[in-house]
Amino acid sequence: MPLNFSIFKEFLILIGGPLFQVIACFFLILLLPSNKDLILLYHYGILFFNLLPIYPLDGGKIINLILSIFIPYKLSLKLSIYLSYLIIIFILFIKREFTINIIVMLILALFLITKEKRKVNHLHNKFILERYLNNYNFNNSKIVNNINNFYRNRRHLVKENYIYYLEKDYLIKKYQNFSKKR
Repeated sequence: MPLNFSIFKEFLILIGGPLFQVIACFFLILLLPSNKDLILLYHYGILFFNLLPIYPLDGGKIINLILSIFIPYKLSLKLSIYLSYLIIIFILFIKREFTINIIVMLILALFLITKEKRKVNHLHNKFILERYLNNYNFNNSKIVNNINNFYRNRRHLVKENYIYYLEKDYLIKKYQNFSKKR
């Protein structure tokens, strides 16, 4: 999925997974009413885990979308990842008993968060490159001083050395200079 995708459309896609799970749970209970308690136990466990604000789970991605409305994309990625680490630490402090399932899930979550942390610069570069290669027509605009401050769903006016550049012109200049240096 492109990184410059509409925040609202991406939100709808993200809540589609948990919504489908709720519908599937409902139908499973209708089909197997004698197993209702077991179905609900698994349903709530999976739903709760998936909606934890841990990036890259759906809950973490929703937090990242909300953050990216108010702060630059790269910063929203970093904050989502640091918040994910804090959530894991919080779970470790509040949980009194640890079953093997919880330990495995926490280790898996830490692995995924660390993997995503390593990809922040790559994702940001992909985000910028998409803007360079494609023409996006966003309604809102923002004045920034470098590409690290680019927002999702906004076009930018880049101020560099008291000169203002349209986003596309700035990116063309930046990538042309980069290709000349190589």
